[in-house]
Amino acid sequence: MVNMVLRGAVLLWAAFFAIVGARGLLDPASYTETFGFTISGVAINTLRADLSSFFLVSAGAAALGALVPAWVRALLVPAALYGTALAGRLFGVAVGDPTNFGIVQGMIVEALSVLLMVGSWWVLSRPSAPADPLARSIDAE
Repeated sequence: MVNMVLRGAVLLWAAFFAIVGARGLLDPASYTETFGFTISGVAINTLRADLSSFFLVSAGAAALGALVPAWVRALLVPAALYGTALAGRLFGVAVGDPTNFGIVQGMIVEALSVLLMVGSWWVLSRPSAPADPLARSIDAE
């Protein structure tokens, strides 16, 4: 039961970030609205490519890890991406970058994403025990 709940939570997470990535790929200006920064000129192409790849790769790896039991280690890909983003934000705060509610909110989302992916990987990668305690005692005999 726990495995199904975790798989469902990861799939919902993946669906959300796949939508964010696809939306940004089609309309990079959506990133400026969502994340509260402005960009213009040829830099829009970098924004489209870099942020979209971040979100789409993390969503794809999470979905793969949740749907294919043999590929559960794929959950470590979004954990690494969001963990690296969180580390970058923490470094920025430490060196005095300006922060606001959006930065703090991003850090919370990144931390929760890392916890969800690492926790799901940990639980889903463990061999499942027999559901019936009697079956366990019979197998031992």
